[in-house]
Amino acid sequence: MIGTQPRLEIRNITRDYDGKRVVDDVSLAIQPGHVTCLLGPSGCGKSTTLRIIAGVDMQTSGTIHVDGQLVCDTVYRVPPERRSIGLIFQDFALFPHLTVGDNVGFGLTGSRKDKQPRVSELLERVGLSHFIDEYPHQLSGGEQQRVALARAIAPRPSIMLMDEPFSGLDNRLRDGIRDETLALLKEEGTSVLLVTHEPEEAMRMADEIALMRDGQIVQRGAPYNIYNAPADKAAVAFFSDVNLLSGTVRGALTDTPFGQFLAPGVPDGEEVEIVFRPQHVGIDFDRHGRGPNPTPLAGAPARGTVERARFMGSESLVEFRMDHDQSLIRATVPNVFLPRKGTVMWLTVRRDRCFVFRKDSGSVIRT
Repeated sequence: MIGTQPRLEIRNITRDYDGKRVVDDVSLAIQPGHVTCLLGPSGCGKSTTLRIIAGVDMQTSGTIHVDGQLVCDTVYRVPPERRSIGLIFQDFALFPHLTVGDNVGFGLTGSRKDKQPRVSELLERVGLSHFIDEYPHQLSGGEQQRVALARAIAPRPSIMLMDEPFSGLDNRLRDGIRDETLALLKEEGTSVLLVTHEPEEAMRMADEIALMRDGQIVQRGAPYNIYNAPADKAAVAFFSDVNLLSGTVRGALTDTPFGQFLAPGVPDGEEVEIVFRPQHVGIDFDRHGRGPNPTPLAGAPARGTVERARFMGSESLVEFRMDHDQSLIRATVPNVFLPRKGTVMWLTVRRDRCFVFRKDSGSVIRT
């Protein structure tokens, strides 16, 4: 993609409400045919950013460009309907008085006869051609979502903006409809900006994730890189449960019950935090590598006592009370592993999956 002009580019966008900055110097570029997720907690500014791009809200400063052409700054503004941008929101916003076919054809020009081939094509592709003369209230939530998708794609927008579009769907339907939606958008060659607060959804759909917090993008990258090379402690915790150890640096090393961890460049006496995910904790019955999930590249074993074990469907979650400081460490094990409360075991941690952060700033220490 080197040298490819972005399909959508926003530069240094800010938005103030009543003296409070809710979007703070956000810049983002989306390549043709790519899916980018704006991911972050509720209230971080991601939906406001989407509304600004769509043209239904106005930025305080910054510019928006589509295919290299300016569509909006603080003076010049292309109307929303002329930006070649499609929109899909949480509530689908179907017109209740129009049939499914008329909903899909709503954004097309020409007579009903002129629209018919495109309407029929899209309804066939989303598996709803037999509902063309039905009304939205006669459809399930998943079917309504597909109609909303077909309607948004019908005018062939070059960019699709999606604001939590799957949040109202039953969990059993969500994965399938997400996959169908993504496949259809890829077939159309549409660039997608998806807003979500669900890390799993972002990981499943995105070519690139832009992690947003307090109005700013704090990290951007491919899902694998965002997950495995987080910018700070909050980024690790946003994607999964975490375990945390604290220690004091001596000679660029920190002593823990799991052995020493490197802390290069950190002055002696400064505190650091070692963060690791439950799936990277190994469980050993007897310190000799006999356990349900032996851990490679592990340091010293530390002893803990089972507090609770629960089967979660595809894995088991076991909580241990650690001997060294009575802290709680969580470990996940594939399949069924339900040791009794009070069972003593030894835990190890994958050193290559631990993150070391300065305690005062939360910034990552590259080890």
